[in-house]
Amino acid sequence: MKVKDVMTEKVECCTPAMNLAAVTEVMWNNDCGMLPVVEGGKLAGVITDRDICMALGTRNYPARDVLVRDVQTADVEVCEPENDVHLAMEKMRRAKVRRLPVINEAGVLQGMLSLNDIALRVQRTRGADLSYEQVLNTIKAINEHRHATGAPPLKERTARTAAC
Repeated sequence: MKVKDVMTEKVECCTPAMNLAAVTEVMWNNDCGMLPVVEGGKLAGVITDRDICMALGTRNYPARDVLVRDVQTADVEVCEPENDVHLAMEKMRRAKVRRLPVINEAGVLQGMLSLNDIALRVQRTRGADLSYEQVLNTIKAINEHRHATGAPPLKERTARTAAC
């Protein structure tokens, strides 16, 4: 099964120059937790609801005064429409992400592939191209607790962030 067979094609986007208040409104109105950041017609990164929460929780600025470019993730794992879904799930497991932007060879956004998209296509039948076990293994890998990787407690992170 190819990514193009499963992905969501119509995706809301934002730009690096938008502020977090505007991006939050786009997310709320479209019931999504991540937006691709597009600049010059190409994918420049992504921003998640968690990025926004952490940025506002560690800064003393209103959302209207913080720009996407200041908190977006620029180094993003992506996939292409012709990729196999299994390759995309491996990328999700490795990067611990629930969504992958789908881009073409020129870096232009083509859509978004989410775990939800994949879960809705999984087959119960034995020998299916995409199995429940494969999807469950991806979900388990993505949701493994971060403290197992040695992430510092919140107090240390906040102190380091405030000093920057």
